[in-house]
Amino acid sequence: METFIKIAQFLLSLSLLIVLHEWGHYFFARLFKTRVNKFYLFFDFLFPVPTLLNFSLFKKKVGDTEFGIGWFPLGGYVQIDGMQDETQDAEKLKSPPQPWEFRSKKPWQRLLIMMGGILVNVVVAFIIYAGILFVWGEKKIVNSSLKNGITVGDSLMYKFGFKNGDRIVSVNGETVEYFDDVPKKVLIGGKDVVVERNGANVNIALPVDVLGQLSTKKLDKKGLLNIRMPNIVGNIADDKFKKESNAYKAGILPNDKIVKIDSASINYWDDISTYTSVLKDSATVAVTVNRDNKELVYKVQLDQNKKLGLAYLGADSLNNIGWLQINKKSYGFFESFGAGVKKTFSKLGDYISQFKLIFSPSTGAYKGMGGFASMTQAFGGSWDWEYFWGITAFFSVALAFMNFLPIPMLDGGYILFTLIEMITGKKLPDRIMEKINMIGFFIIIGLMLFTNGNDVFRKLKGWF
Repeated sequence: METFIKIAQFLLSLSLLIVLHEWGHYFFARLFKTRVNKFYLFFDFLFPVPTLLNFSLFKKKVGDTEFGIGWFPLGGYVQIDGMQDETQDAEKLKSPPQPWEFRSKKPWQRLLIMMGGILVNVVVAFIIYAGILFVWGEKKIVNSSLKNGITVGDSLMYKFGFKNGDRIVSVNGETVEYFDDVPKKVLIGGKDVVVERNGANVNIALPVDVLGQLSTKKLDKKGLLNIRMPNIVGNIADDKFKKESNAYKAGILPNDKIVKIDSASINYWDDISTYTSVLKDSATVAVTVNRDNKELVYKVQLDQNKKLGLAYLGADSLNNIGWLQINKKSYGFFESFGAGVKKTFSKLGDYISQFKLIFSPSTGAYKGMGGFASMTQAFGGSWDWEYFWGITAFFSVALAFMNFLPIPMLDGGYILFTLIEMITGKKLPDRIMEKINMIGFFIIIGLMLFTNGNDVFRKLKGWF
């Protein structure tokens, strides 16, 4: 069910962004009286070969434009009449340009037509982030409030030098104000991390290929660096989980404090998995809980993953009991738009920082590049609108940046050639454009094979 929900969210997000991106091109094309032959959500051919497996699931002609939904659900396009791309008839482009064609328009008009999709993606991110801030506000966990430190969720982070109970003090000499920024600061360019351990500061020198090592390892699925949780049972909203949970079926209730498993003392939530991980599958343990100042003992059988089937407290509950401090900020309607713009450019800066690492082989960041499967995994296994819109806004930012890159056949390639024409006053000959676009074709094919191949490789590695 989780996989289905992730796929559904991915397709909804992708469809929305594709339609809006292509509408940006369509809007400026029609503004300058340029004919648009096709407007398609998804491809009506096997991308990127426009002559292979041509058919659509739906199509309807409105005026000069055929609107449709293609069968290949990983993209979309507008076919602008007279524009030299892979969907156009090469012979037609050899004839004199017509007034309604893209190639007959002034350079600045063609520039805006090609930038239309990018501009819309940026505006969409503005609006989504503004909406998120207006509806849900902004919550950040104050890093200095984590008196009990962190839990190390993956063995690789242990290898780097982190330990349960560490308190993150600084990364690369900069104090970490909010715990929400820890993963980004540590993984993206993190070199020197200072943690407080047993009252003393300890320096952890991270290897330059942190991202490379993480992307080629089967992760332990517990996160990397997490908030250290108290040994208090949280409430479960999922009734199905409750019915399948051995601990809940045995009689353990929300807000029970787990003090012992068998004879082992439990002080933090991570002590539970530390103890149960060395037991046999389906072993039965005696769980002692404190409820209303009384100690009660329940016999609980571990599941096949050596878990009791319990949930810890959520962030708001932790804030209520003083385990951590959450800074909450609400935004008014107009205030949210300025904050949305700021957040969009902040996310764009983060994405560019990640992108730069790909071109530094020593970081191994290129190993972490992913395709459609990775994008699907970015969504949650349950439907959370705040999280969904946050991921969609980030994808919109990423789509704008990727399309701005000066790669032939992408928007950025056409933008670059148009700018060169505007500066020099000369348009590149069609035969040169054809060769450049062919190079772009192979670049795009190579990127698709590499990124989606990484997804397949990681999946295969996870099975073995």
